[in-house]
Amino acid sequence: MSGFIRPPIIDLNTVLGKDQGLLALKMDIQWHELSPEFSVATMPVEGNTQTFGILHGGSFVVLGESMGSIAANIYAHHNDLGVAVGIEVSASHTGSGVSGFITGTCRALHLGRTLTTHEIVCTNEDGKRLSTVRITNLIKHARS
Repeated sequence: MSGFIRPPIIDLNTVLGKDQGLLALKMDIQWHELSPEFSVATMPVEGNTQTFGILHGGSFVVLGESMGSIAANIYAHHNDLGVAVGIEVSASHTGSGVSGFITGTCRALHLGRTLTTHEIVCTNEDGKRLSTVRITNLIKHARS
């Protein structure tokens, strides 16, 4: 059994006025730090595996896309720009999640008026990088 303890949770309803969506809730993604520039979230391997018992590669993508999209929407909201929607996501898997928890660390690469780009590094409990996800969001400006 792992000695990893998940940090305190940030309630997205309090921050955004909405939850993170059913898929991320089903995958038990929990937020621990959250800003447009830097965020941290965790996700268990258990319950998110593929046929061979390792973390499904799409789980990394869901974690990364969730983190980048929510960070982009917080940025858009704080700057009264509109709503951010994902237009491109990619992932490079370099390891396998086999047990415990995955930590996603999201950093902004670009925060502009029409586009945001975030990189999410997914690591295991030992800090080994397992996947790198990159997402670009388009900010759909609010119409007056």
